[in-house]
Amino acid sequence: MTYRTSVYVDGFNLYFGALKATPYKWLNIRLLCERLLDSHNVIDTIKYFTAYVSPTPSDPDKPLHQQMYVRALRHVCPETQVIKGQFRTHTIMKKLVQPISGVRYADVYETTEKGSDVNLAVHLLNDAWLNNFDCAVVVSGDSDLAESIRLVRQHHPKKVVGVIAPGKRTMSKELVKAATFVRMVNTSALAQSQFPNAIDGTNIRKPADW
Repeated sequence: MTYRTSVYVDGFNLYFGALKATPYKWLNIRLLCERLLDSHNVIDTIKYFTAYVSPTPSDPDKPLHQQMYVRALRHVCPETQVIKGQFRTHTIMKKLVQPISGVRYADVYETTEKGSDVNLAVHLLNDAWLNNFDCAVVVSGDSDLAESIRLVRQHHPKKVVGVIAPGKRTMSKELVKAATFVRMVNTSALAQSQFPNAIDGTNIRKPADW
């Protein structure tokens, strides 16, 4: 028996939970999920929830890197849909924990990402009502998604909703309670789930400074 499986990826939660400051950003999400799921899970849809980033003085190529990654994801995994939220970077004055040379406040960059968690929850619920999957897999450690998972399981008791949790932090108790199963992203799975540096037949290449 096979399970029609839809994967819902919180892009920023995955990035900050498992990929930032690692050599594994060039991630094939389908391969990662296949390594962590059971053989009866047949992935037919990947929904990748993200927002387009803006350049910063320390990383002016950030948008180009993201765009190249999205191109790779769509090309190698054509079942991928990219659903966009909004991402904003602005400066804000904040108090320093310890003053430096008498300076108590400093301007810092603050980034906010809006919409992705809400979009993911809405798509998860809608796809359940439309009977688009037998098994849904939420790639996120965000406890705010627990209620949407709980509602799917409550109103569609034959459906399975699992969580693949990025990062090494303690797993959200709310997600553990809501989900049918939980799998953790580990370094070995990330290392074995990378795109090739150059995607055959395209001009898509892994950014040199990734």
